[in-house]
Amino acid sequence: MDLKDEMQRVRFWVNQIGNFCLRLVWHFVHLLVRSWYLGVGVANVIESYLISSGLLRRYRFIDVGKLRYLAIVVESDDACQISKVIQLLQWLQAFGVKHLCLYDTEGVLKKSKESILAKLKNATLFEEADERDPLLDQKHMTLEFASITDGKEAVAKGGNLLFMKYLKLANSGAEQKEQIFTEANLTEALRAVGYGGPEPDLLLVYGPARCHLGFPAWRIRYTEIIHMGPLKSMRYGSLVKAIYKFTMVRQNYGT
Repeated sequence: MDLKDEMQRVRFWVNQIGNFCLRLVWHFVHLLVRSWYLGVGVANVIESYLISSGLLRRYRFIDVGKLRYLAIVVESDDACQISKVIQLLQWLQAFGVKHLCLYDTEGVLKKSKESILAKLKNATLFEEADERDPLLDQKHMTLEFASITDGKEAVAKGGNLLFMKYLKLANSGAEQKEQIFTEANLTEALRAVGYGGPEPDLLLVYGPARCHLGFPAWRIRYTEIIHMGPLKSMRYGSLVKAIYKFTMVRQNYGT
């Protein structure tokens, strides 16, 4: 065997040993990450149980009045679990949340709003509620149902309204002193076409994705967003903790 063959053989074994070491390191890091997430998951379950049982004193008294409007975003596959959604709403109703928006991309919850309302006591649709009604107390809840089509339709109608306003000014020959395609103008146009809903103070996302899944962006400019994990593994203690964290946050809106 000449020297060249010997060098190739040594290089081959060095590569094999190197690949083995890399795989070993990768599996070790993977094991550490999985162990970390498992530990965090166990700790969250234990903490959720302690909160639910009332053993953690700081979670007993929460000023839910700071949460004027809450939004729940549910991944569309999870939204099919209507019983879970109803249980979540019952928790929130017992907690004292008065105004809530339910959103999923495909509108599964919107199609089931009659059955959801039938399972809740003292609940009504947000668009049908009258704030002057004395029945709207701490035990009463108003629900808004939304999907991604509401956002697309709203932008189309709002943009068309602004365009018609601009066209009218142009045809009249009047001098335009300021632009009408600003954020404030769009907000006003959305309200004019019936899509200027309240901006949620807090948005809870149930699902695998850590995003708002298409919830109307113009309504969450100052919204706190918290990812809650899959709907099937929701826990009352985690819900209380999320609301508690929101009430302890000081929001700065700028000048």
